[in-house]
Amino acid sequence: MTRSIQAEIERLRDEINRHNYLYYIEARPEITDLEFDRLLQRLIELEQKHPEFDSPDSPSHKVGGAPIEGFTTVEHRLPMLSIDNVYDEAGVREFDTRIRKLIEPGEAIEYVVEYKVDGVAVALVYENGSLVQGITRGDGRQGDDITHNARTLIGLPLKLRGKNHPRILEVRGEALITNPDFAHVRAEQVAAGEQPFANSRNATAGALKLLDPKESARRRVRFFAHSGGFVEPDPFRTHQEFLDYTARAGIPVTPRVKVVTSIDDALARCQELMEQIHELEFEVDGFVIKVNDLEQRRRMGATSKNPRWIIAYKFERYEGTSRIEDIRVQVGKTGTLTPVAHLAPVEIAGTTVSRASLHNRDELHRLGVRIGDWVVVEKAGKIIPHVVRVEEHRRDGNEREFRFPTECPECQTPVVQDEGGVYIRCPNPACPAQLRESLRFFASRQAMDIEGLGIKLIEQLTETGLVGSFADIYRLKDRRDGLIDLERMAEKSADNLLEGIEASRSRPLWRLLTGLTIRHVGARTAQILADEFGTLDEILKQSAEELSAVNEIGPVIAQSVYDYFHSPIGEKIVAELRGLGLNFGAPVERRAAGVLAGKTLVVTGTMVHFSRDAIQELIHEMGGKPASSVSKQTDFVVAGEKAGSKLDKAKALGVKVLTEDEFLKLVGKNPAYD
Repeated sequence: MTRSIQAEIERLRDEINRHNYLYYIEARPEITDLEFDRLLQRLIELEQKHPEFDSPDSPSHKVGGAPIEGFTTVEHRLPMLSIDNVYDEAGVREFDTRIRKLIEPGEAIEYVVEYKVDGVAVALVYENGSLVQGITRGDGRQGDDITHNARTLIGLPLKLRGKNHPRILEVRGEALITNPDFAHVRAEQVAAGEQPFANSRNATAGALKLLDPKESARRRVRFFAHSGGFVEPDPFRTHQEFLDYTARAGIPVTPRVKVVTSIDDALARCQELMEQIHELEFEVDGFVIKVNDLEQRRRMGATSKNPRWIIAYKFERYEGTSRIEDIRVQVGKTGTLTPVAHLAPVEIAGTTVSRASLHNRDELHRLGVRIGDWVVVEKAGKIIPHVVRVEEHRRDGNEREFRFPTECPECQTPVVQDEGGVYIRCPNPACPAQLRESLRFFASRQAMDIEGLGIKLIEQLTETGLVGSFADIYRLKDRRDGLIDLERMAEKSADNLLEGIEASRSRPLWRLLTGLTIRHVGARTAQILADEFGTLDEILKQSAEELSAVNEIGPVIAQSVYDYFHSPIGEKIVAELRGLGLNFGAPVERRAAGVLAGKTLVVTGTMVHFSRDAIQELIHEMGGKPASSVSKQTDFVVAGEKAGSKLDKAKALGVKVLTEDEFLKLVGKNPAYD
């Protein structure tokens, strides 16, 4: 019995070492992360039960793979430890229970919740604001010096914005390739007769170990910061402060990070992020929950492998097999043609799946999918179905090849392919499908937030000719009779819709920029443009070169913005919306001189007259900075009903607390303001 246990331990060690080599050195994994985690967990359990067979060279005592041969090996100033994983809500709650045993009874705690980006771990070192070194994680103690490739990371500043940076600043995060860029990389590989990468992480790992930085740059690798390493001197009290500083300094951070005050809120936030995954352009494999307060972290410490103050809440991937009954093409808001597999309904993770996106023409060809094929369909996190592979051995000769259309299926306009890209588009701006989708997005919460204007109503409005453009939405008040005549539309619902449309006229400029569906411009880019130039008229004055000089914009986005606003259609849209009185922004100087200029405010609790998001937007408009955590640098805390630990912390630190009404009085608004 003893000999068989020892043999099992040795077998597991050998298998794990092989998979580590394939993953970290060869960048061609054979198993999933979940399968690897299970192997490692089995080894740990056996070693704990039989310590007589433990060994210092066991992979259970390692963090990752060995440094890649041919690169200079560098010692990490602080170890880059791995994160412990859980796969269900119970595991998250057990983590919270452990955390609370490590702090004083009744001590308040905040968690930071963020996406777990499926990339390659990298540490970047800045000295006096200049990038001096990039290091891979390696085995957690040592990594490879990849400074020559780190300098090519898209969006990463070689010199930090602002002044008074720490003498040494180590920023840790994930190197990654976005899905659109990865599709292009694979298309190039196929065109060159090469075997395409299995996933974007493999492509990223390969790019970072290339000796020629020009070749690495062709992969369009990006970077998202998610934590700090060695910082000297260290001025930060919380993780959120560090992220806020990092973003201000010009380093991209993991998007949609949020601070919460309980594990229930953390789990709710994970669910929100799960529902938003389809909006991302990069791969994630879970969420990260970490303690916000850095002093609390120091007290909690770490094991030999994992910090105690952080957990990875990973989701499993579920598979099912189904048959493709048809492939149809959908037209998106910017004219992109997306092939969608219509499947024989299949039960996966407790839900019925009948459709799966095939993404683009090149992806469809790469998979080799035919109508009638049996395919393996995967759902990540129970909600996102996609085709993994074709079960070629089940083909019977009755399958049919799908020919990607050369004309738009909605308006029959000849389609075009993006120059240097993989996406096929309908170039007709009057395409009915584009109109419907662009109107839907314009009215969505992400953009102009027009309550009541959903896709079903938009279909009626466009079919009846009541709406044919963004501007027509604001002309509906003059077409009220026609609106009332629509199916399921009475006077009250029509008036409610018109009120929502009217309220949207004053939405901040960044929401309008987002809603215009300019290619490559999402909410984050729109906010950057609005903050930099203040007004739409100032944006219109800029050349493509001037736009690209703005941090995080770059030449591709800049050219897209310039082309949109200098096209006949863009000029017409701007002229119409100007005439209809939409908010085109305010000069940067005037905004900076607002009553909250230079002030940092934290909003907490439930508001009566506004949502917390609306309060934060108002803070921004008045020149202030909305923050998510309270510190000595906080000027005001706006506290609503049921304000929790943030209010307690504000009182403890002597930060001035404002009620919602006091805040509104300070900024010169009243409850009727919107």
